[in-house]
Amino acid sequence: MSTNNTPLSNQIERNMRDLAMLERATFPRPEHTRIIAVANQKGGVGKTTSAVNLAAGLAMGGLSVLVVDADAQGNASSALGVPHPAGTPSTYDVIIGGASVADVVQPCPDIDGIVVCPATIDLSGAEIELVDVERREYRLREALREYVSEHADIDIVLIDCPPSLGLVTLNVMVAADEVMIPIQAEYYALEGLSQLWNTVERIGVDLNPGLRVSGMLLTMADKRTKLSEEVESEVRSHFPDHTFETVIPRSVRISEAPSYGQTVVTYDPRNVGAIAYRKAALELCQRVAAFEE
Repeated sequence: MSTNNTPLSNQIERNMRDLAMLERATFPRPEHTRIIAVANQKGGVGKTTSAVNLAAGLAMGGLSVLVVDADAQGNASSALGVPHPAGTPSTYDVIIGGASVADVVQPCPDIDGIVVCPATIDLSGAEIELVDVERREYRLREALREYVSEHADIDIVLIDCPPSLGLVTLNVMVAADEVMIPIQAEYYALEGLSQLWNTVERIGVDLNPGLRVSGMLLTMADKRTKLSEEVESEVRSHFPDHTFETVIPRSVRISEAPSYGQTVVTYDPRNVGAIAYRKAALELCQRVAAFEE
């Protein structure tokens, strides 16, 4: 067997071709700021990982991105290198305290073009505190509209939702133009998806006309297993127009990056996972542009 035609050498060659393509690619800017919720009530599907790495890919493509961390765990904030100890001005203050987004955003230290509205553990109490708040569903929407009106340079707002369908997620859905759903390439991939889809449709009718599911991104795929192929085939057969062509592979580097306060796109730019997220970011731009036409 030739040493020049091994699986490893073939993967390296594909990576080099993809990197060259990404360097040449034009990332289309939306005509108006698009607000995208990254949501799935199932935990462990790559939701936060997708939000931060798509943000990194978009920024590397020349777009200006605001990441709103709406999960009390604050993992998106950590992955983007933004400190968020308890008491830090955060998404909690925007939703509950009436702070403006401009008051709480911090720049991502590693990636030009990204600003972050961080989350702290304080947000874990927001579900209870929102119960009696007037216009509770619209708090984040009104804050983001104010920020976007004053920062027209922001191309994309990505909101990392908590793994639930509570009042914080409802705030995100009411604020968003569209919802992107990461789906893990595992046996229970479609479990609970109908509930999330119905929630999006219901909010689109009652609270946020026009809200739609714009895309589904398969994550943690292992092409060596038949299971991943079967899950991908099933998702594509059910949602042919919504499923991203790009599939995010399972990669140790993707899992390692947050412990260094980075996305995999900056932690290991030549990694297959980093390249896949940059390709997914390009596809996201193209999908947004196609929707605007």
